[in-house]
Amino acid sequence: MEQIKGYYKKFVTEGFGEDGILNNFEINCPDNFNFAYDIIDKFAQLQPDRPALLWTDTAGGERTLSYGEMSRLSNKAANLFAQKGVKKGDKVMLVLKRNYQFWYAIIALHKIGAVAIPATHLLTAHDFVYRFEQAEVTGIVTTGYNPEVCVHVNEADEQTGNTLKFKMIANSKGELPVGFEDFDKLLESQPDTFERVQTDCREMMLLYFTSGTTGYPKMVTHNYRYALAHILTAAHWQNVQPDGIHFTVADTGWAKSAWGCLYGQLALGACLYVYDFDKFIPADVLKMIQDYKITSFCAPPTMFRFFIKEGLGSYDLSCLKYCVIAGEALNPEIFERWLEYTGIELMEGFGQTESVVMLANLIGMQPKPGSMGKPVPLYNMDIVDEDNNTVQVGEVGEIVVRTERDADGMFQGYFKNDELTDKAWSNDIYRTGDTAYRDEDGYYWYVGRNDDLIKASGYRIGPFEIESVLLTHPAVLECAVTGAPDPIRGQVVKATVVITKDYSAKEEAELVKELQEHVKKNTAPYKYPRIVEFVSELPKTISGKIRRVQIRQEDNK
Repeated sequence: MEQIKGYYKKFVTEGFGEDGILNNFEINCPDNFNFAYDIIDKFAQLQPDRPALLWTDTAGGERTLSYGEMSRLSNKAANLFAQKGVKKGDKVMLVLKRNYQFWYAIIALHKIGAVAIPATHLLTAHDFVYRFEQAEVTGIVTTGYNPEVCVHVNEADEQTGNTLKFKMIANSKGELPVGFEDFDKLLESQPDTFERVQTDCREMMLLYFTSGTTGYPKMVTHNYRYALAHILTAAHWQNVQPDGIHFTVADTGWAKSAWGCLYGQLALGACLYVYDFDKFIPADVLKMIQDYKITSFCAPPTMFRFFIKEGLGSYDLSCLKYCVIAGEALNPEIFERWLEYTGIELMEGFGQTESVVMLANLIGMQPKPGSMGKPVPLYNMDIVDEDNNTVQVGEVGEIVVRTERDADGMFQGYFKNDELTDKAWSNDIYRTGDTAYRDEDGYYWYVGRNDDLIKASGYRIGPFEIESVLLTHPAVLECAVTGAPDPIRGQVVKATVVITKDYSAKEEAELVKELQEHVKKNTAPYKYPRIVEFVSELPKTISGKIRRVQIRQEDNK
């Protein structure tokens, strides 16, 4: 264990205050650092049998990969990609859901010096066309668990002039789709050694497509230093222990996977747990935590709410030592209920596809329920007005990072879009697009995306506070607050609500009035929702975030 800890600590400098809380963190990144060689292969040399990945699926399948196996399989995959013509700098898309092949496939691409593009299996042909053209994709590996993906890929490849050099499918089910080869079978015949390709830590390693509220998805690029910066995410926010088992609920197509299922955790020598599922069923996830003795856990706050509604009394969660949340702001009620059931405080953090963790309740901090915590020592964070002036305590502004380009853990820019990059990051200030206020103790409190702010009758209203109040009402299972167009006020507050079963029979008009009065009593009356709509479910991304933009778009039709 000390051998493992001693090795990863060579890459970082950590300093702690008298209160034991981290107050200094720096990356010591060699110019030729490459996560695949210098973390995975090194741990394979130090402790080859050390578990790296514990994978299960809904059908009862189970696969455990040690660091030694991860090293060998990534060597095989690197040889296979090279055989298919992949060279340093080429871009390869991985559409592998939570399939275990994703891990050694992406590590293999790092070994070649190629650029990995993780993507969701929910893309259509139209989505693939845009991605193939904009990112200049060389080839793709898809999942056999969703064969319709291959149909979309073939259609997009034809529309873009059949530019893909290869198309492979993992976990193939039956006959191979037209134009696809079997990734798993091809891998078997490959050598399990691979000569190191020299890479520079400033070169592009990773590209994510990330959608905003308007326009086409942006292409966020990261270099090899990004992997090391996630040690901060894993070690000091998620409290991942090298001898523990960490579980982050995330699909590999999204950056949340890089945050919780790859770089920081494996850089510590820890074991990842991956549950391969399509539909989130609270009881199933709770059972996995219990049965596989998960020690640290990360999920969106919404999932914790469903866990609580499910009832925790039937599960032995004594294995859990630490829990963190991200992706949505935390409602204080969820914090209190989870603490009551498990004795564990939910430690919130904030960051983006463009970064590692920026704000967090780090280990040793006393969390304030509902607060994102304080700036991590890697970044100089601030809250500013439209002219980049620091706002006063309690005043809402935009969260920014005061940093020069090429900072550790920060993205390199938006690929092929200097104009968009300069708009977000200029004069050594990166604007996150998220709004918050800071209290007298330096804790940051989330308000919403710039686009989520509601401007009604001259008031600027953030949705989160209203959602938090609504969620304290026993009738509300989930809710999303947005601004709806209004000819007089410009916008009015609208609450889209999923109600609990106990209230399903209640008269709708009566329940609307009850919820409106509940908000008026528990926050400023002008914030109450003038419109309340009941729905069976809220629109969400695959990573569990509520898509308020979709609600707004439907209201504006």
